Amino acid sequence: MKARIKWIENVAFLGESESGHAFVMDGSPEAGGRNLGPRPMETVLIGTGACSAYDVVHILKKGREQVTDCVVELHAERAHIDPKVFVSIHFHFIVSGNGLNPGKVERAIKLSAEVYCSASAMLAKTAQITHDFEIRQVATTS
Repeated sequence: MKARIKWIENVAFLGESESGHAFVMDGSPEAGGRNLGPRPMETVLIGTGACSAYDVVHILKKGREQVTDCVVELHAERAHIDPKVFVSIHFHFIVSGNGLNPGKVERAIKLSAEVYCSASAMLAKTAQITHDFEIRQVATTS
């Protein structure tokens, strides 16, 4: 995997992925930025949530669960001194579908956390990572 980061101005940078996608990261005005995009550490947190959500949806679909939506709300705390690594991250999964089995949802989250999500595995070196979930039943139309 490759990526390229190009300085734009002040504390704004353009991140380009090997797959051809790009996005701007910037700092707050207090840090000399113009707030043109997410902070770099926000992108780390968002990427970790997406990595885990990807796993959970994939595992549930593979298990023939009728999942229709998956939202991950993350709450993270960072160290107060440099390097300001993540010290705790909580994942709250909101999984929607028709007749979802709570045991299978819990298992999918556990498999993502313990086996598949590379981002979580890296961040677990410095952060206490916790998970919980809720299931939302989707109304079926007849």
